[in-house]
Amino acid sequence: MPQMAPLLWLNLFFLFCATFLGFLIINFFIKVPLRVSKFTPSFKVNQLDWKW
Repeated sequence: MPQMAPLLWLNLFFLFCATFLGFLIINFFIKVPLRVSKFTPSFKVNQLDWKW
């Protein structure tokens, strides 16, 4: 089995990096974001007016 030259390893590395980045970008943009509803806390906050 012949050995690969260092430039071929570098080309292979760049090919895998480009493929991986393309895969990540496609997966990021393929989802349709859902509408974010306003956050309503489930606990009540008692407002106290202090009189000194």
